[in-house]
Amino acid sequence: MRAALLEKPGGPLDVVSDMDIAEPGAGQVLIRVSHCGICHSDVTLVDAGSPSPIVLGHEAAGTVEQVGAGVSRLAPGDPVMLTPLGPCGRCYWCVRGEHTLCEQARSFMAGTLSDGTSPLSRGGETVLLGLGVGGFGEYTVVEERNAVKVDADVPLDVACVIGCALQTGVGAVLNAADVEAGATVLVMGLGGIGISVVQGARIAGAARIIVSDPVAGRREAAAEFGATHAIDPTREDVVARTYELTGGIGVDYAFDAAGLASLVQDGLAATRIGGTTVMVGAPAADQTVKLEPAVMFLSHEKKLRGTMLGSCNSHHEVPRLIDLWRSGALLLEPMISQRYPLAEINAGIDDLRAARGIRTVIELAG
Repeated sequence: MRAALLEKPGGPLDVVSDMDIAEPGAGQVLIRVSHCGICHSDVTLVDAGSPSPIVLGHEAAGTVEQVGAGVSRLAPGDPVMLTPLGPCGRCYWCVRGEHTLCEQARSFMAGTLSDGTSPLSRGGETVLLGLGVGGFGEYTVVEERNAVKVDADVPLDVACVIGCALQTGVGAVLNAADVEAGATVLVMGLGGIGISVVQGARIAGAARIIVSDPVAGRREAAAEFGATHAIDPTREDVVARTYELTGGIGVDYAFDAAGLASLVQDGLAATRIGGTTVMVGAPAADQTVKLEPAVMFLSHEKKLRGTMLGSCNSHHEVPRLIDLWRSGALLLEPMISQRYPLAEINAGIDDLRAARGIRTVIELAG
């Protein structure tokens, strides 16, 4: 089968046609991937030196081709969206509603299934699954819990972005922060996840949605998704301008959607006394945030929290987001800025590095 393979840090990805894939084992399903979005996490893994060889891509959708023994929720022909954090529903964390902390789901970080194996190989050498999905290949094998069935009329070419960007961004607002109607919100970073945070804030009924991004086109696009005010961080002080826009109070909620420690710092400074800052993006491991606990957390009672995949249970969240899309409350089509065939995947990677557009989708079907 064809797949985009990362063989060395920094890339580029090599599109090969001799990838081997095993049949699905017990509790596993073979998926023919039709579309996969390119996420900032994919580029981070390319640039940061992910273990290799590896097939990246985790914002994927496709069709079930074959199921292994014991699979009960899915059947061949079912359209599905894939998620890197499918909960088992039984572990300590799942039964407490903390589905993205599921002990089985954590295997996605190792690039394997929960049993420590990968279904991919090339020339007898094991190939890892990017974030446990491996969506930049024509086929992949995932565990049943990592595939969510969707209705046949859901367009997988645009809905694939629900798998990561929308779950992460909208979920950060509705699940992690639990933003209430009438709240004030600051969103820093307007890629796929940041725009999804904006949409989540609008859906939650936020009264004021302030956005910040150095790219003018992204700031302009954010208005379509619900932003009420935009800040150019290359020309204005984000924190000072936020206080101006909130009458000197600060925002109720701030979201770092770019994975930068400096934006987390800005979020803590821009939130009001008692406000909440949410880390949505994935910062590099060597980044640090300077904290003043006596003032920030003790006397001002500010809150700082992280979220992974929007703290979502994908089997609940994906259908909810699709319903929001059907009602017109959630915009999917305008999220897609570029589409490329698999052979041109490196052009899509370059687009993300250059902050061109909002989301790029790779088309593998056909």
